[in-house]
Amino acid sequence: MPTQLLMPLLGESVTEATISKWLKAKGGAVKEYDPLVEVNTDKVDTEIPSPATGVLLDILAPEGSVVKVGGVLAIIGEPGEASTDHRPATAAPPPSALATRSSPIAPPSTLHPPRSTPLGFISPVVAKLAAEHKIDLAQVPGTGLGGRITKKDVLGFVEQLKVEGAKVESTAPAHPVTLSPVTLSPASRLSDDETIKLTPIRRKIAEHMVMSKHTSPHVTTVMEADMSRVTAHRLANKAAFARDGVNLTFTAYFISAIVTALKAYPLVNSSWSEEGIVIHRQINVGMATSLGEEGLIVPVIAKADGLSLLGLARTINDLAARARAHKLLPDEVKGGTFTITNHGLTSSLFATPIINQPQCGILGVGAIQKRAVVISDETLGDVIAIRPMVYISLTFDHRILDGATADWFLAKVVESLENWVDR
Repeated sequence: MPTQLLMPLLGESVTEATISKWLKAKGGAVKEYDPLVEVNTDKVDTEIPSPATGVLLDILAPEGSVVKVGGVLAIIGEPGEASTDHRPATAAPPPSALATRSSPIAPPSTLHPPRSTPLGFISPVVAKLAAEHKIDLAQVPGTGLGGRITKKDVLGFVEQLKVEGAKVESTAPAHPVTLSPVTLSPASRLSDDETIKLTPIRRKIAEHMVMSKHTSPHVTTVMEADMSRVTAHRLANKAAFARDGVNLTFTAYFISAIVTALKAYPLVNSSWSEEGIVIHRQINVGMATSLGEEGLIVPVIAKADGLSLLGLARTINDLAARARAHKLLPDEVKGGTFTITNHGLTSSLFATPIINQPQCGILGVGAIQKRAVVISDETLGDVIAIRPMVYISLTFDHRILDGATADWFLAKVVESLENWVDR
């Protein structure tokens, strides 16, 4: 009997995954437990092993397609054995198909009764589609795990409205601004232009960044911090940490300072909702990690407020190493309540990062540089001294925070760094 390769449950909140790459060709021999296909979920790549030894009789989910948990990916059997057609009815359209669909604006419909259960988690892609089509998600039946609404559900709902003859009323201005990506006309392309195929990671980064900019009113405030005490502490303790197998990076100090500031100003550790501002009691700090030309990913340090400097450093080392080796678990990039991005690693002085939705803010850390600054000395008065300085930026959601609260939070981060004591 042929054996089905099914999409496994890769995390508690994961309901579907994108087929990134088939590692074996149709008709090729496979061994049980050998990696067979690579899938991507929320920018995390995972290899799925073969459930049996034999021949890959059929591939039912092509690269780029999105398949729900439990969907059939392939059929494995004996050479010459006929494969039964197990087409994955749960497969959703590939991202490329979504990007090229027309986007008519449909008004909220009263043809469908509202759902009787809470909406639950709404992904950024679903929220963006609903906003573009002016769809009331309370009227969309969810087919995902636990009744979750998927992008396929929203697109199906839009098609159903068309079939039912729902009238399309556009409130767009005479010259509407479209969120669709700009496509070069043939005349705009040069003979030596090259098109780089979008990877699942790059496509998801693009979707999330555009959605974030159109969701939150972004405001950025910048301060600078004297890193003298942190630098001295790191120099004095780096060898001891190394004996425990831990690389003591500056990132651990910045995250510790963020935790202190979030405790002082819990409003920053929040998310916006139409019912009100949701204050997160857990402090889960995401740290943007570069994957080189592939893009970036944001693993999350869960319950960061319960970790010492050593615990933070060890967790940072582990997550960063596994992120770059593509060994993160899907649940390790979820649940963040605040994010830090250390763009100073590439010599950037300061930046205005984009908020990692649905969080309230993101802290940007620039390069630490020795600069001449004016300091006040009790004996000498104001003098010029050389100090290791760093610019720190806070980009925040202006729906949640006003400038004063944002500045108080950022000032607390600076204070924690400049007056460093062991935590």
